[in-house]
Amino acid sequence: MTDPLVDGAPVAELVSALSAAGQTVATAESLTAGLLAATVAGVPGASAVLRGGLIVYATDLKSRLARVDDELLRTDGPVAASTAEQLAVGAREQCGADWGLGLTGVAGPDSQDGHPVGTVYLGLAGPQHSEVVRLKLHGDRWTIRLGAVHSAVRELLRCVSVK
Repeated sequence: MTDPLVDGAPVAELVSALSAAGQTVATAESLTAGLLAATVAGVPGASAVLRGGLIVYATDLKSRLARVDDELLRTDGPVAASTAEQLAVGAREQCGADWGLGLTGVAGPDSQDGHPVGTVYLGLAGPQHSEVVRLKLHGDRWTIRLGAVHSAVRELLRCVSVK
């Protein structure tokens, strides 16, 4: 049986690209609650590139574990581009990885702090730069969460593949 989390995303390609580059990845996940790290771990050989992950579902853990600035959480909130970027940086630093990925957003069923269901922010922090991608996903909770994971895999693959 194949890993159902791996289906539909270029996860094997990501693991291969990270391995070829001699780089590692770590995650700080809110709405996905560890699905991204679990998806990467579904690929044989992932142990060479996956350092670990932080599940920061609760807002206070975003600060405590991923080192997101408390003032930023008060002003921008847990669902924000700035929060996603700091989650990515925190994952990278706390886990000692070359790349950090941060995911925060609203999977539903209700909106949160004025953000509609399907709003997701993906932070990527790497050796040379950091960036945030805003996603607008559609579907039920599972579809949104899985879409966020697959988007994160594709975006990191894009970043690692840039020479």
